[in-house]
Amino acid sequence: ATIVQRKADFDPDRIIYVVDKRQELHFVRVFRCAYKTGLIDKNKCSLEFVGFGTMNGKDGKPFKTRDGGVMRLEYLLGSVSDAIYQKVESNGGNLTEAEMRDIADKVGLAAIKYGDLSNQPYKDYIFDIDRFTAFEGNTGPYILYTIVRIKSILSKYQEKTGYDPMAAELLPAQNQIEKDLMLQISRFADNIQLSYRDTQPNVLCAYIYDLCGAVNRFYHETRILTETDEKRQQGYIALITLAKRVLETCIDLLGFEAPEKM
Repeated sequence: ATIVQRKADFDPDRIIYVVDKRQELHFVRVFRCAYKTGLIDKNKCSLEFVGFGTMNGKDGKPFKTRDGGVMRLEYLLGSVSDAIYQKVESNGGNLTEAEMRDIADKVGLAAIKYGDLSNQPYKDYIFDIDRFTAFEGNTGPYILYTIVRIKSILSKYQEKTGYDPMAAELLPAQNQIEKDLMLQISRFADNIQLSYRDTQPNVLCAYIYDLCGAVNRFYHETRILTETDEKRQQGYIALITLAKRVLETCIDLLGFEAPEKM
């Protein structure tokens, strides 16, 4: 019935079912029926099954929704947001209540989404809130922190020089660290295509994490704001501006965004 409705409402060329991997045989049969009965023309629309593994507790056992032992999503998001809020508040800074809440909501959502999507879809994984909300390692908060760091550098550059970072000209790499960052940025299109082709968001997450690593190595090894050669400095600014655009595009595809401060 849903295939009939989707065909009538959207006339898609691709329908992807993201379901528990243990249901694969059932959907193989459903797809065969849809093709054999003519509900779907195989040459015009593909029916695809993407199986995902179980989300397990720290004891390694799957959560069981029917037993009522799983927290509602709205409560989960709220509790993660509150946990992030406490971290932000403890770090101090000149942030208003509204700014801290905005940061907590955005970072909390990123922690949950990235924590889930960074795993290979068909593999079981441990749902660990402490790991998901960590600001170090392969986590959503770490990704956002890298983007916010770039935003801070660009803001200070514009305030110091009066130049628009978007107008800076990208220059050839002068060292290996700079070259590594450029090469990592250049892999953006390939990873988008690969993630789409294989219907695996974790491919995009792995790319984001690698790019953030390259950005942070470049940041630690390069005098960006104190560079005395104005043209060279503009080249650095152009490079991290491009990295920011790529990272923001990636996290937008994954369904979350970065705050202005952290």
